[in-house]
Amino acid sequence: MAAEQETPIPVERRRITLQGVGRFGASWVRSSPGTHIWLLILTITTCVVAVVSPHVRAYLLHHVSTNLIELRQHPVRVLLASALWVATPSGFAIYFVFYELIHAPAERWMGTWRWLVVVATAHIGATLVSQKAVLFGIHYDRLPRSLAHTVDVGVSYGMAGVVGVLTYLVPRPWRWGYLLGILTFFTVPVLTSRTFTDLGHLTAVLIGLACYGLTPTARMPGGPRRPAPRDGHRQVSDRRPAEVPGTARPGRR
Repeated sequence: MAAEQETPIPVERRRITLQGVGRFGASWVRSSPGTHIWLLILTITTCVVAVVSPHVRAYLLHHVSTNLIELRQHPVRVLLASALWVATPSGFAIYFVFYELIHAPAERWMGTWRWLVVVATAHIGATLVSQKAVLFGIHYDRLPRSLAHTVDVGVSYGMAGVVGVLTYLVPRPWRWGYLLGILTFFTVPVLTSRTFTDLGHLTAVLIGLACYGLTPTARMPGGPRRPAPRDGHRQVSDRRPAEVPGTARPGRR
């Protein structure tokens, strides 16, 4: 008896259409609104920096910089506005790619508000730590006094913080390799170049790592288990036994 030949099951191939790509893009933007609103503002400010004269550009960037002078006079304004500008418009394309590869997945994973807390905490914390180092350096004549009014704008501190918190998205055992890689990447410049921005990036990564409690990994069921009771000791439950239908509870005196 001849063996029956199996009929191959036809595989349905999906065609990539312009309408399908548009739907995917719209869905991606809706799933990470904070990232793309920030990116839109950054696009506008970058275009402004690119078209204005050098004199106006210097005025605008100094006006929103988180240097020592501006932090002393307008701390809230510059801490917020400095994250909406970049000093070099030519690098905007790289930032666009990083936003889609780092910020958007992190926002989808954590949720907009928790992602925003990580970004804001890393940006503000790293700025204050790095500028405190500048203040000490000027005070002890290790750094030039011109750094007190230098241009200090950008989005890299917030991005470094998100890179740190994304450690908890990487599954084990790859998580430890990722952690070693980012710590090496951000620590080596601090030991070699020793600039205040390198210190700020390392600080932002450490702040991101400290934000474990905001991640879905920390909120997953089946977290840290309670230790088992020792031998000879029974665990006492604080729950009351279920009542049997039809029986009356004894009254209190």
